[in-house]
Amino acid sequence: MNGSAHNGGAQDAVVIVGGGLAGAKTAEALRDQGHTGPVTLISAEKHLPYERPPLSKEYLAGSQGLDDFTVHQRSWYTDNSVDLRTEVNATAVDTARRSVTLSDGAAVGYSSLVLATGSRSARPPIDGADAEGVLYLRTFDEARALSDAIGSGTRLAVIGGGWIGLEVAAGARGRGAEVTVVEAAGQPLTAALGPELGAVFAGLHREHGVDLRTETTVEAITTENGRATGLRLAGGRQIEADLVLVAVGARANIALAAEAGIATDDGGVLTDAELRTSVPGVYAVGDIAAAQHPLFGTRIRTEHWANALNQPAVAAANILGGSVQYSRLPYFFTDQYDLGMEYSGYAAGYDRVVLRGDVEGREFIAFWLNASGLVLAGMNVNIWDSTDDIQALISDRITVDPKRLADTSVPLGDLTD
Repeated sequence: MNGSAHNGGAQDAVVIVGGGLAGAKTAEALRDQGHTGPVTLISAEKHLPYERPPLSKEYLAGSQGLDDFTVHQRSWYTDNSVDLRTEVNATAVDTARRSVTLSDGAAVGYSSLVLATGSRSARPPIDGADAEGVLYLRTFDEARALSDAIGSGTRLAVIGGGWIGLEVAAGARGRGAEVTVVEAAGQPLTAALGPELGAVFAGLHREHGVDLRTETTVEAITTENGRATGLRLAGGRQIEADLVLVAVGARANIALAAEAGIATDDGGVLTDAELRTSVPGVYAVGDIAAAQHPLFGTRIRTEHWANALNQPAVAAANILGGSVQYSRLPYFFTDQYDLGMEYSGYAAGYDRVVLRGDVEGREFIAFWLNASGLVLAGMNVNIWDSTDDIQALISDRITVDPKRLADTSVPLGDLTD
């Protein structure tokens, strides 16, 4: 996988497809690293590029508005000669001609192309899913519609016990709504954390008054006169609701790449550790990038804010002739009620979970280990200033004694000695 360009004139044009955090940060990194050629940023949304985590966190809680999580104000794009084109889609990429066709009929040539097309909400085929009052959460406009609809006494039914579902549940409870969460697995967050830690979040939400129903499937969204009235569950049970949020995960937007002949798999656009795709001059960053990770020795694709924030600087460096690998550990965070946590690493294939601290009091660290005792991932819950030590345990790739790992009298820093 290869492809590069160098500083210079029009022949060094960079086109970035995707107007989210990853796209905006790619434009920023190119200018910060000295690229002087044309930069075009294609965005389907009408809003300036913004960060998405606050949509289910601070925005829903009422503590931030769109300006607070907009990446750059419009003047930045003008001042840095970035051609930001909003409300337009890239409809095709001609990798032979190095040209991108847009939905407004324009075509933009490139020397290097960065795909930052992000994800979309998964939309399962549920009867009633097109009714009024059925909401998804991916864009600011969707977040605003959700926020406007939630008030004291609102009955909200959430399909899906993943991050978005639980963060919205917490925000809605904070605003006095009655919340029911329906999750097919035995615990929420099983796909992200496994059942052991999912149980911690289940207890948290039930303590805060959420009616959390696990091992439960939805047969249909019930409606009346075209508006959602609740859920019909397997077995015929009913949940009455004023609003239904469908939060069953996301799907990477890889069709543009696949149709252009760029290598993809079921989940993402395949890249090497330098974020280069199978086609020279084309890079992928953010949610869509299934990037070879030099530490874990496998391709990892995660829909995490940290990738959208940090991968663009690596792609920009390589566009400008470098050979830089993206080696940061996967990282994400959440805040729900009085629980704040940070997760680092990649726990696929873990063998056991080691808990350190007060799990009942929700001040602890969880570690995911493989059979050999390697720390694959770690999560600190309400224990701050521990992330560096956790990440060192993962990055050093040494085996640890699980008993010492669980012993709070042993400093984490001593375990890497």
